[in-house]
Order: sequence, then C-alpha cells, then structure tokens
Amino acid sequence: MSHTDAVVVLTTIANTDEAVNLIRELLDRRLIACGTVHGGARSIYRWEGKIADEQEAVVMLKTRSGCIEGLRRAFAELHPYKVPELLAIPVTGGLERYLGWINSETSLTLS
Repeated sequence: MSHTDAVVVLTTIANTDEAVNLIRELLDRRLIACGTVHGGARSIYRWEGKIADEQEAVVMLKTRSGCIEGLRRAFAELHPYKVPELLAIPVTGGLERYLGWINSETSLTLS
C-alpha cells in the first residue's frame, strides 16, 4: 500500500439539512471528495460553564491534508457554530483507487 495524505475530518452540526448544505458547498470548492452524514447523534459536552445535551448530525469529510487550511477558512465562513469541531484524522492506508479518487476530486488551491 502506498503512502497517502488522505485524512478524514470530523465535525458536528445541528441537523442533517445543515450538514448537507455544508457538504455541498465544500464539494463545490473542491475541498473534499466526499461527505457522509450520520444523523441522530447525541452530544453531551460542557459549554459556557454548563453541561449541554444536544441532538446533532456527525459529518465525516474525506479529503487530504493539504486541504485542511482551506477547510479552516471555509468553516469560519460557513459553519454555523461559534466553535465548530474540525478534527483531522490521518489515513494510514486504503485502497489505492479510492485514495487516488480523493486526490483527483480535491484541489490544493486555497479558496
């Protein structure tokens, strides 16, 4: 298996409609190759000194490490949360055809 710079980026968002809108915009900007939405998640976290318990959608974005800065900029513009989750998890291997597809569908040009 060849070396890859693919990453999976995790984020959460209030609902699946907002998730789809975010994914479509990131696809248009060629910052991601794919976004997968998992609705019905429950997040429990501390926010502004209180425990919050919210329903959310979890979004997995498939991209490459060189697109992270572009994603940061896009999240600042598009993501509705004050402090959006943006966690990039390195991919250590995978099917070469799939990894190649991620590369071909993303652009390293900062938008």
